[in-house]
Amino acid sequence: MIRFNDILDKIYSYFPDADTSLVEKAYVYSAKVHAGQKRLSGAPYLTHPVAVAYILAELRLDNASIAAGLLHDTVEDTLATIEEVEEIFGKDVAQIVDGVTKLSKIQFHSKIYKQAENIRKMILAMSKDIRVLLVKLADRLHNMRTLEYQREDRRIKIARETMDIYAPLAGRLGIDKIKVELEDLAFRYLYPQEYQDLCKKVEDRLGERKAYVEEVKGLIAKKMAEFGISCNVTGRPKHLYGIFRKMHSRDVSLDQIYDLIAFRILVKTPKECYEALGIVHSLWKQVPGRFKDYISLPKTNMYQSLHTTVIGPYGERMEIQIRTEEMDKVANEGIAAHWLYKEGKIITREQAHQFDWLHQLMEWQRELEDPREFLESVKMDLFPDEVYVFTPRGEVKEFPRGATPIDFAYAIHSDVGHHCSGARINGQMVPLKQELKNGDVVEIITSEQHVPSRDWLKFVKTSRARARIRQWIRTREREKSLVLGKELCIREFKRHRLNFNELMKTKGPEIARIFSFKTPKDMLLAVGYGKISPSHIVRKMIRLEQPEGAESSEKTEIKAQSHGDVKGEKGILIHGLGDVMIHLGRCCSPIPDDEVIGYITKGRGVTIHREDCINVRNLDPERQVEVTWDPVEGATYPVKIRVISADQKGMLAAVSNAISAEEANILKARVSITPDYNAIFNFTIEVKDRKHLSKVLSNVRRIEGIIHVSRLFS
Repeated sequence: MIRFNDILDKIYSYFPDADTSLVEKAYVYSAKVHAGQKRLSGAPYLTHPVAVAYILAELRLDNASIAAGLLHDTVEDTLATIEEVEEIFGKDVAQIVDGVTKLSKIQFHSKIYKQAENIRKMILAMSKDIRVLLVKLADRLHNMRTLEYQREDRRIKIARETMDIYAPLAGRLGIDKIKVELEDLAFRYLYPQEYQDLCKKVEDRLGERKAYVEEVKGLIAKKMAEFGISCNVTGRPKHLYGIFRKMHSRDVSLDQIYDLIAFRILVKTPKECYEALGIVHSLWKQVPGRFKDYISLPKTNMYQSLHTTVIGPYGERMEIQIRTEEMDKVANEGIAAHWLYKEGKIITREQAHQFDWLHQLMEWQRELEDPREFLESVKMDLFPDEVYVFTPRGEVKEFPRGATPIDFAYAIHSDVGHHCSGARINGQMVPLKQELKNGDVVEIITSEQHVPSRDWLKFVKTSRARARIRQWIRTREREKSLVLGKELCIREFKRHRLNFNELMKTKGPEIARIFSFKTPKDMLLAVGYGKISPSHIVRKMIRLEQPEGAESSEKTEIKAQSHGDVKGEKGILIHGLGDVMIHLGRCCSPIPDDEVIGYITKGRGVTIHREDCINVRNLDPERQVEVTWDPVEGATYPVKIRVISADQKGMLAAVSNAISAEEANILKARVSITPDYNAIFNFTIEVKDRKHLSKVLSNVRRIEGIIHVSRLFS
C-alpha cells in the first residue's frame, strides 16, 4: 500500500528543492473529508487518492497536479465544494479538480447520455489545462487496478470505456506505460478466459526462449561495441493485449506470432540511431516493408524511434526498436517528459501541433448533439495508428490507417468532400474507397454535380468525414420528410374537407404545443418521420372548434394516443408514440437489461437495437425514439452465443446439457472444426434477460476443455 511519505520521496527524487506544503495540506484535507468512507475492497477511501497522487508523482508532475490528485474525489464524494477547494488551494488546483469531477448530480435520459456528457465536460476542461486529463488517467489506472471488487456488469462497462476512451487518450499523450497497463487490465476483464490462457502460454514460451533472448542481446551489444557505439540492449515481451490484437487481426495462433519479443537498443544521439540501424541490417537480413522512421517524422504524440524487422539468428522474425535515452523517456512518459508547468510556463507554440487531435475533439463536442455520434467520433479520433500522406503542394496530412480519398477530401474542406467525384494517388486514378498509404500524394477531383452517397459511410475512417456525410444526408432527408409530412397532412385534411393552409396558420402553433412540438414545422417533420399520425392532428383540429368540455376530453385522448408510453408485446415501453408494431433487431438481438434505442422504419413500426449496435451509427437520429424495457412475465428472447472448445468426444452434448441445466432453450446449433483442432459451436438460445444469459455462459465455462464463451451480436 502506498504511504503519503512515498509521494514526498518521489517528488524530491526529481525536484530536490520542491516546496511540498501544498501537497501536504491537500493530504490533510482529503483525509479529513474522506474520514469514515470505505472502498468496495473494505480499505479506507483515502488509499485511492493517495495512490492516484503517487501515479502522478511517478509521471514527475508539478505540485498542483499532485494536490489535485489527492483532492479529485472530494467535491463528488464528500460535502466539500469547489468554492471551498479554490479558497484553500487556489484557482489552479480547483480548476483541475472541477474538470475531473463527474456530472453526478445531473439527471440524464440514459446512461449513454450521461457518459457522453461526462466525456464532453472532460474534453472542455482538458482543452484549457491538459493536467485535467493526466489526473483523470491516474484515477482510472488505480480504479482499473482494483476493478475486481466491482460487480461483474460494472467491471465490463468500466473496462470497455477504458479500452475505448482512456487507453487511447493515454496513447495520444504518448504515455505508453499507462496506455499499455490500461489495455492489459481492460483485456483481463473483457476477455477473462482468453486473458488467462494467453498469460500462461506467453509465460511458458518466454521461459523456453530466455536463452535465445540473452543470445540476441549479446550479439547486438558485441557488434555495437566493435563500431564504438555505447548502448543498452533490452529484450522484453510485447504486452498481452498487443499480442491478442495481433493474433485476431491476422487470425493466427500464438505459435505463429514470431515477433513476440521486441528488442530495444538505446544509444546517445540521433546520429547513432541510424548508425546502429545499419549495423543491425549488416547482422541480419531486413524484412522488406517493415521499416519505419519515426525520428525524421515523429508521431503526433512526440514518439520518436526507428523500427525494423529482421530475420534473426534462427530464421525467425525479430522486431528491433532503436532510439536515444531521451526518446525512450518520451515514449514512456509522453507529454509528462516535457512538463513545463513546474516553471509556471504553458505549452510552447512549437508543441501546439501535438494537440491537433484535441482541437478536433473540441469541434465534435460543439457540433454533435447526439450522444452516440459524439462518442463514436471521440473513439475514431483517438484511433492510434496513423498514415502520413501529401497534398500536391507537399503539405503533410495525418489520417487513421485505412483512410480513403474521401477522408482526405473532407480534411481539405467540407465542400471538397461533398463534391468529390474522383481521386488521383501518385498521379494514377483510383477508386474512392482505395486505402491511403504512407507517402502517397493525393489529388482530389470535384464536380458540382456529385453529392455524398450513403455508401461512403461504409468505408470512411475519419470522424470528420463521417459526421459531414451524415449531416448532408440528414439535411436532405429532413427536407424530404418535411415535404412528405405536409403532403400526408394535406391529403388527410382534404379527406375531412378542411383547409390545410388556413387552419395550420390559425391553429397550428396551438396544436403543435399540445403535441409537445415547438413549432408547426416540427410537427409536420414528425409526421414525415412517422412519429405522429396526420389523423391525430385532424381530429384535434375538429375538436378545437367544439365546446370546451368536449375539447378537454379529446385533448386527453389525443395526448395519450400520440405521446403516451405504450407497452408492446415484446416487453418494450415506447415513449412518445401511439400503438405501433415492434421488432427486435436481428443484427444485435437485444434482451432485457441491455441499453436499447428504438428506430422508426417506414411501414414496419419501431425496430429495437442495442445502443452499441454497429448499425445504429448509420441511422438517422431524427427517427430514433426513447424506449425502455418492461419485460412481460414468462417472455423469452433469442440470443446468439459462441463456444470454442477442444475438439473432443461428447463436447456438444456437455455444452447442450449445461445450457439446458439453466432452463434455456436451444433454438439452433451449428458446429465447425478449425485447422488447429478446436470446435466452434454457434448457438441461438432463448433467455429471459442478461442475468439469465450470464448464468448460462458461466455454467458452460465450467466444462473442462472450454476455451472461450461469448455472446454474439451479428
